[in-house]
Amino acid sequence: MQPAMLIDENVLDACEKTRLLNIPDEKTLPVLRKLLNESNEDWDIIKLDNYSALIDAIYSAEEEKKQSGGSSNGNRGKHVVDTPASLRKNVKKSEGSSNDNRGKNVAVIDSPATLKKNYETRSATSGTSTKVVQKQPQLSNGARKRRYKKISDISKGSESVEISLVDDVGTEKVPEFTYIPHNIVYQNAYVHVSLARISDQDCCADCKGDCLSADFPCACARETNGEYAYTKEGLLKEEFLDTCLKMKKAPDTFNKFYCQECPLERDHDKGTHAKCDGHLIRKFIKECWRKCGCDMLCGNRVVQRGIKCELQVYFTEEGKGWGIRTLQDLPKGTFVCEYIGEILTNTELYERNIRCSGERHTYPVTLDADWGSEKDLKDEEALCLDATKCGNVARFVNHRCEDANLIDIPVEIETPDRHYYHIAFFTIRDVKAMDELTWDYMIDFSDESHPVKAFRCCCGSELCRDRKPKGSGGKSGERRKIVPAKKQPGPKAVALKRK
Repeated sequence: MQPAMLIDENVLDACEKTRLLNIPDEKTLPVLRKLLNESNEDWDIIKLDNYSALIDAIYSAEEEKKQSGGSSNGNRGKHVVDTPASLRKNVKKSEGSSNDNRGKNVAVIDSPATLKKNYETRSATSGTSTKVVQKQPQLSNGARKRRYKKISDISKGSESVEISLVDDVGTEKVPEFTYIPHNIVYQNAYVHVSLARISDQDCCADCKGDCLSADFPCACARETNGEYAYTKEGLLKEEFLDTCLKMKKAPDTFNKFYCQECPLERDHDKGTHAKCDGHLIRKFIKECWRKCGCDMLCGNRVVQRGIKCELQVYFTEEGKGWGIRTLQDLPKGTFVCEYIGEILTNTELYERNIRCSGERHTYPVTLDADWGSEKDLKDEEALCLDATKCGNVARFVNHRCEDANLIDIPVEIETPDRHYYHIAFFTIRDVKAMDELTWDYMIDFSDESHPVKAFRCCCGSELCRDRKPKGSGGKSGERRKIVPAKKQPGPKAVALKRK
């Protein structure tokens, strides 16, 4: 019967999802058949939340097989949650079960992250798995009820894919912010977008279809030395990615631009400037845009097409607060998301920091990747992105020292002005489904002279740069308050980002 099931397109899709978690078809199909029987073959239930009901059921079935002879207390050691009202009409009450849940419609599952860890442990050792159980409130029958928060789509339909939010603990307040899919000028930032300002040398008006399929690179590839930054599969080319990584790891070995009057070193009280620390002249990706003749499916239009990966915001267990994980395998060089926020001038940022000094906030990112191309950088052209009040899913990316799996890369799209550009996150290695996505904020934890003190890092990396003794400070999950300072925070400070 199982080979016959594989003919069905819905079954094939379900098996494809479970294979991403290294679950073989012989374990998936029996559980899938049982769920279909119990739900009157309602595929809407099976597909709910990216097949999470199916995946949970497979892991639970595996766990039950490991229990010797079963238990009269059928649900002991498992999380028991009330079945949502939208599912109760389609799910039959289990028969022949213990008296623990008699008269209730319940779903007996572990949290997805815990179940996946258990499954991987069993697969690796072929023995008994060691299970870490979080303390949960107990029901009167002795079972533990999981407190669970879920938002099906934090983008509210503004992205081409749904981005869910889950909290297995259920005690953390859902972050308050306005989700925006594109950067928005706050007030005084100068971002001039017009077709007239894009010269013929900065676009490929004569191109048709897909530029990457042409015999010769178009004008838009000029920025990357006459070669496109992307492969035909839509991934970042390895040579380009490796160069960006070298610039990130060893910035002092590359060219820097030094401002005569640096906007980041301005003393707002005295009206003077300290010496500029230098701004790394970074490599850019230049994508085709409206004035180009190619279509929207052109291989040189990746970031502007938006998020395509299946992402999920979740509350981490390591004390880092909210984080992001991928629900699918991501190969090296995959575009994940863009860092979106309000576009502020550095003066506006300074004033906001002073005004909101007692509030939780997200640290902004300075757009100084090519300030050297501007002759005289005015205040309205010294820009940054702040995702505190308005932002997208990228505001939840946690810091990890040295071995993070994401890198931020500048992308030029709609304007040739280099004081404004997009910041895109790409994977720097293969990333497995359910792994957290992290980014190295490049924090100098030893800089005691900085007006904003670094948080206590909980990244868990063996290469962690925060070597302070245990108990000497806070944790990366805590949002640090802005410390009013006479001098605008420099590049190291504005790289920090907290939820």
